[in-house]
Amino acid sequence: MTLRSLSQTDGAETLLVLLPGAYMTPEHYAEHFFPAVARKGMALDLLAVDLGLDAMASGEAIPAILEQIIRPARRRYRRVWLGGISLGGLLALNLVADHPGEIDGLCLIAPYPGSRLTTNAIGRAGGLAAWQPTAEELRDPECRVYRWLKAPPAELPVFVGHGRDDRFAAGMQAIANCFPAGARQLVDGDHDWPAWRDLWEHFLDRRLFTA
Repeated sequence: MTLRSLSQTDGAETLLVLLPGAYMTPEHYAEHFFPAVARKGMALDLLAVDLGLDAMASGEAIPAILEQIIRPARRRYRRVWLGGISLGGLLALNLVADHPGEIDGLCLIAPYPGSRLTTNAIGRAGGLAAWQPTAEELRDPECRVYRWLKAPPAELPVFVGHGRDDRFAAGMQAIANCFPAGARQLVDGDHDWPAWRDLWEHFLDRRLFTA
């Protein structure tokens, strides 16, 4: 598969690759996220990727992202961050869990916590700390994400946030709790663009990507 993308570049040392949520296109990011970077005069290049749900479900998305976007970008940029909204946030976690060392930071905005099959299995075990995935479970990329979340690299800078009224808030908070308190952000709002734009402003203002 050949990936389509939209970018906003200004010669920055850091590139943030943004993965889409369900039914989201790069144009959504261009409308809602790109302008704030220019308005604030941030030294951050952006690239929003177009991915269909079929590619995400089939496993084609991550190899394509790595080969067509992440690895070429690493030859050009000092730092390459990865981010996403909702399902895009889960996909970003999946890539980092399966391919350590490829990414210099994560921006997770309302990351989808995965299927109930996965989260219920963790709950039945007594929580993430007590959960020990089986070999069969680890064939599932969601389970590999949660195994990684048991002990994410301390040196990896992360921003993770969601809206208080998001319908997936409990699962998102469980993901956020895997990271230091300073990495987390809670805002008013639901699983929608007003909350996501607010979170984006918080991420930009923290300037984690300049370190």
